Amino acid sequence: MRKECFSHYRDVKASISSDGSLIRELLHPHRHAVKKQSLAEAVIEPGKKTLLHQHYKSEEVYIITVGQGEMTLADERFPVMAGDTVCIPPRTPHSIRNIGSRDLKLLCVSVPAFDPGDIEILEA
Repeated sequence: MRKECFSHYRDVKASISSDGSLIRELLHPHRHAVKKQSLAEAVIEPGKKTLLHQHYKSEEVYIITVGQGEMTLADERFPVMAGDTVCIPPRTPHSIRNIGSRDLKLLCVSVPAFDPGDIEILEA
């Protein structure tokens, strides 16, 4: 298998994203054969949340894989749990809070691929 089409989870280094979550870029055009999208895992600790933010160009899909949270999407707030998916259109303010007792984990699909210049943090 070509390395640019595959990544081992254990080899992907985590870092803190500008929204405050622990993020792992699992697939991204800068390192992989994927061209128009990116896939990352975000981890939010119990009691923590991501900063309210929006993307100018990217549409995101969150796939909740572990835990439970409260999603803020524009003016709406609603509970999310493992198995749920959320579509986040471009220019839609959003954040997610971990309301459970263990880490909240989610996959983030971005189209076009995540670009640090495409994010605006809306709260301090």
